[in-house]
Amino acid sequence: MNFEVFPRVNASLNATSAACLALGYVFIKRNQVRAHVTMMISALVASTAFLTCYLTYHAWRKHHGIGVTPFPPSSWKPLYLTILTSHSILAVVILPLIFLTLWRATRRRFDLHKRISVITLPLWFYVSVTGVVVYWMLYHLAPTLTR
Repeated sequence: MNFEVFPRVNASLNATSAACLALGYVFIKRNQVRAHVTMMISALVASTAFLTCYLTYHAWRKHHGIGVTPFPPSSWKPLYLTILTSHSILAVVILPLIFLTLWRATRRRFDLHKRISVITLPLWFYVSVTGVVVYWMLYHLAPTLTR
């Protein structure tokens, strides 16, 4: 298996999750509940697949003695590190929020579901989008800075 494709796969899964979250939001605002549920479950599946691929890729790298991919010194590095740090912290914070939001929906506690979803949705969306941004900066922008 070619593990080097994993960063691109991970970015695609993050982009898919972000798109599903955005569509899910649009659908619930239009009171299209079934479409909302479909998009939110799809976002959950994409995010779960991302996490599985991410952990697999980094376990593979560690097993082969490969460290993290460094971002080269440049005027972009502080922005990259800021986005990466906020993304990483919120990626941990969002997990219990997603589970709580989903739990409330499955228990048909829509009053409580709505109350927590106004926090969960923007954070989850931010984590998904910044995952794509981190990928782009590290694998597309950074190589142009070292030429």
